[in-house]
Amino acid sequence: MSDAGEGSLPFPVFKPEERVCGNCKLFSPQSVEERRGWVGACRLHSWRGHFPPSAPICDKYTPRGSAAPVAPAPARERTARGVAPVVVRRRADPNDVVDLEGLSMTREELMDIFREASGLLDAPPLANKWEGGTMRLVPANTELQPKDLPIDSLFHKVVMVRDRLRVLEQKLNAHPKLSDAEKVELQSYITRVYGSLTSFNVLFKEKADQFVGSKSED
Repeated sequence: MSDAGEGSLPFPVFKPEERVCGNCKLFSPQSVEERRGWVGACRLHSWRGHFPPSAPICDKYTPRGSAAPVAPAPARERTARGVAPVVVRRRADPNDVVDLEGLSMTREELMDIFREASGLLDAPPLANKWEGGTMRLVPANTELQPKDLPIDSLFHKVVMVRDRLRVLEQKLNAHPKLSDAEKVELQSYITRVYGSLTSFNVLFKEKADQFVGSKSED
């Protein structure tokens, strides 16, 4: 298919009453083809491609001289606006101090109490060789009866002492009225207590759970 040239063939003229695309304001002549003659395109229905002006009209036919219809704009989806208030939650600092009727502790310490009471706080494991074992306290007087204490019970008490020392250490470091020098001095006493308890480290299965004192006392 080739163009014969726009000047070689005049554009066809249709009577005003003829309802063809050539009389429609939306039809735009484009070129002359050798086989079909003049062809053009619809400014509203560009998907139709090129076709002769003698093509029958569609439902968007607009006679020349009248206002051309405007192609409808695609409808935009309206997003529903929320009417609920926006709540911005501030993450609580675990070191914030909570006052419980004169008893002060940090949020983290309070959460540890809740977790321990609910059983969510995992206790450190006892070393395998001591599981089910018994510790016997034998008095020097042979007339007195020895006392047996389950190692599990002893271990539980040792862990409680360790945890309370850790809480005391946290409260000491977060205390607002102590100077740095006073904190260092009191911390040294806690470290010495840790050193005195290192004898119980044999009960712990994991080294990370054991007591750590000063190097001079390890």
